[in-house]
Amino acid sequence: MTPPLEDVFLIATALFVVLAIVMFYRAVMGPTTQDRLLAVNVIGTNTVVILALLTVALDEPWFLDVALIYALLNFLMSIAISKFTVERGGVL
Repeated sequence: MTPPLEDVFLIATALFVVLAIVMFYRAVMGPTTQDRLLAVNVIGTNTVVILALLTVALDEPWFLDVALIYALLNFLMSIAISKFTVERGGVL
């Protein structure tokens, strides 16, 4: 891959990291449990996208394997937290 294209992928990765940091603020300070759950889910999705961009930029194919496993774990975590929230009566 050409160096300018690598730079584009690394810049895109940096932007997704910034977005994940903003979502971390929402996950900690969110006014409701649903806001926090959604923020944690967005952070997980951003992590998968970051790993996929790093796979292309750094030409490390094993990052994609990690991203796929993390995506599956993120999905299971969302289901578990949603079930816990509903059982506690946190859903309006």
